[in-house]
Amino acid sequence: MFNLQFLLSPALPSHMTTSRFSKLSMASTFSKDAKYLKKQTSPQAHKVEVSPENIETFKSMENWAWENILPILKPAEKSWQPQDFLPDPLSDGFLEQVNELRKRTQEIPDALLVILAASMVTEEALPTYHSLISTVEPFHDDETGINSRAWAVWNKGWSAEENRHGDLINKYLYLSGRVDVRQIEKTIQYLIGSGMDIGVGKNPYHGSIYTSFQERATFISHGNTAKLTMQHGDKKLAQIFGTIAADEKRHEIAYCRTVGKVFELDPNGMMIAFADMMKQNITMPGHLMYDGQDSNLFQHISNVSMKLGIYTALDYIHILEHLVDIWNVEKLTGLSSEAQAAQDYVCGLPQKLRKIEERVQARAKNAPAVPFSWICDRVV
Repeated sequence: MFNLQFLLSPALPSHMTTSRFSKLSMASTFSKDAKYLKKQTSPQAHKVEVSPENIETFKSMENWAWENILPILKPAEKSWQPQDFLPDPLSDGFLEQVNELRKRTQEIPDALLVILAASMVTEEALPTYHSLISTVEPFHDDETGINSRAWAVWNKGWSAEENRHGDLINKYLYLSGRVDVRQIEKTIQYLIGSGMDIGVGKNPYHGSIYTSFQERATFISHGNTAKLTMQHGDKKLAQIFGTIAADEKRHEIAYCRTVGKVFELDPNGMMIAFADMMKQNITMPGHLMYDGQDSNLFQHISNVSMKLGIYTALDYIHILEHLVDIWNVEKLTGLSSEAQAAQDYVCGLPQKLRKIEERVQARAKNAPAVPFSWICDRVV
């Protein structure tokens, strides 16, 4: 899951960032680094509440989930595995295969290497994402870890499928010899140790809106990465990112289908939740990314992504428009006054964002080049 910070949020000058970020407390063994770790506060600065009605709606969907959500997962025996795309260590030609891989990656530019590394780091922080979903009602009732309720089965199955993504990118970049693997590994440790706060609390309505948006964002970014990698001559790596993008698309379908069902059962509650998530912006999991050197690492990655066209402010707008369309948000009728106000906000938001989209794109494209430790401090 490659994730980018909400690109339409105005970037703050370095001298103003202290007031917006709170220091992340770390164990004593990491105390010397704590001053560099900055944790973004909740974008909306309020706790997302969950009502008994929210929980009951999802619990009432158990049978529906077994029939409409769980089949989206693929059995392990029918799933692709990282080894399908990598040199075979059991083969007599293993070293030759590795050399071919290294040759294929020689033409990949530094900017794209940064994106590949960022994708790897985000995917490898999977334990955090699984844990977070497990705190959301009614997923958190998987106390034994082997609960057979539909939502618990989905969370474990989704995590198992996602786990392959980081494994595959990790091994491929390791064999390529194009990146500083130790620096990337250190970044992964920091990110997992930092945890995350995406502003959904324990509310399944907010969580489902978030995952619907985020999975589509990942589908788009991985797809664009595949296209760009193909242009630079590595067809195998392009195939890898295309395959991962296809996984993200399936997951997007699952979460979007879930939100669509809730809109049928509780249109007022889901409409208000949709507006609430868009008001606080979609804060991506990787926003706490840190490599031990660059305290603004994630913003710098976002700028590179924007310049390459991997994931842009316009993509953010298109995702919002897509969700409004598939959930028929504009056509909802009979809403409460609060839900109708939320509907008006969400439906009018794309037009408002388009007014500042060009300015945001220009700001990212004109951002100064910076060194990235992942590529031996070369400047991008």
